[in-house]
Amino acid sequence: MSAFSTKLFQSQQLRQEMKINPRLYHAMELLYLPLLDLQQHLKAELEENPFLEMTEADVEDDAELGEDDKDDPPEDEIDWEGILLDGMDVGGRREQYEPVELYQRAPVATTDLRDHLHDQLRMLDLTERELRLGEEVIGNVNDVGTLTCELEDVVTGANAWLEDVRPAAQKEPDTIAESGEAQLEAQRDALQEAKAELDELFKPYHLPEAEVMLRVVQGFDPPGVAGRDLRESILIQLRMLGRENSLTYEIAERYFDDLVSHRWADVAKEMELKPVEVQSVADEIAKLDPKPGMKYSPDPERYIVPDLIVEKIEGEYMVFVNDTSLPRLRIARSYQDLARNKKMFTGENKEFVSRKLNSANWMIQAIEQRRQTMLKVMGFIVDRQRSFFENGVQHLRPLTLREVADHIEMHESTVSRVTNEKFVQTPRGVFPLKYFFSSGLATTSGEDISARSVRAKIQKMVEEEDVHKPMTDQKIVELLKTNGVKIARRTVAKYRDQLGVLPARMRKRV
Repeated sequence: MSAFSTKLFQSQQLRQEMKINPRLYHAMELLYLPLLDLQQHLKAELEENPFLEMTEADVEDDAELGEDDKDDPPEDEIDWEGILLDGMDVGGRREQYEPVELYQRAPVATTDLRDHLHDQLRMLDLTERELRLGEEVIGNVNDVGTLTCELEDVVTGANAWLEDVRPAAQKEPDTIAESGEAQLEAQRDALQEAKAELDELFKPYHLPEAEVMLRVVQGFDPPGVAGRDLRESILIQLRMLGRENSLTYEIAERYFDDLVSHRWADVAKEMELKPVEVQSVADEIAKLDPKPGMKYSPDPERYIVPDLIVEKIEGEYMVFVNDTSLPRLRIARSYQDLARNKKMFTGENKEFVSRKLNSANWMIQAIEQRRQTMLKVMGFIVDRQRSFFENGVQHLRPLTLREVADHIEMHESTVSRVTNEKFVQTPRGVFPLKYFFSSGLATTSGEDISARSVRAKIQKMVEEEDVHKPMTDQKIVELLKTNGVKIARRTVAKYRDQLGVLPARMRKRV
């Protein structure tokens, strides 16, 4: 049996590898950034690189060099003159059109749901023991206002807290008692009374106490908070509206699942009512808030700044980059003296200047390349989707990233980065660039139609239908077929679910 060789040896191999240049990776990152993030990135670059400076859009580069300063540099040196004296800049505003301005409200501190409930709890005249149990209940209420656990778990959590604090709380009276054994009997009685009060305060919680405290929290604002499910939340809101003895409360309490499933005829038969009366009850319940805690949601508002602008000028749609708020970059004027004195820096200093100078020049070019790429992508989208801009969403055509990439002669991943988290302001509103991309469905004419436009057609059909005889999915298929759209019933059902449209049985009115 031969042994493995452990000797070192050399060999030659020929293979292909693809490595991403750091600057290429940085360029892809710049392409990916939305407008607000790009602003912050450029500000950081301005602080880090002394060769970059920001200038106003209307400042002209009036620095000129004499003929003696334009000698060609040796081949082994960096062409600082060509870079520094080029006056290259990027950005600025379109003088002939008004810039898009963004107005934002100043951020203010907001109170979330739990803080709001805690404030109401502390306003009540409660003992420390009751206050702690109320905090345990509130701590298990989620952002939409629903109690997320069983009351037994609330009791378990409160008792676990008592176990943690009880030893430290009961240690102090014992110590005082030991130090007062030789003192008067009255002091001894006072210590025993204090210890009895602590024993009462730290005795284990029980389920009836939790049920009482839950009802207390359920009486807080907003109405319906701390319900254990949607049904209980609705009943709480009806009680707070003084509707506890109403038909609506009785039906919601006894037949809530039937109401949710629109089984109005079954409920009417059980309660010897007319279906229209049950339908009126369901309409009244639908006006209540199913998620009462959302009005105190901690999610911040999101402000959208369009990266691109599409305007109709003299019958033609024009595309512009909304870069008026971006810092306009150029090589710093103060460093142009370096071109006149090439021997000023040597060694490490020369290497630092060379690195920062090249980085500044590359950053300016990368920003301009990003701008041109965005214009190319949006320009093709406008050409392809002109019918959308003229007539609306029902005329949106199918479009894929590959089609755009093939047209502008770039990779599909590049187009994906351009369209990611980018928005465009158009005469029809502000849209994400991804909005214009969707798959296609065949038509009887042989052309494809956008899936998004088909969803819009379905939405319009449902809005215009007879509510007493709503259209089934099969009926929608047949109507779309008469309009030349070939689609399966299951696809209609999928699109209907995406639109949040209920099935025909649940849309029917009596």
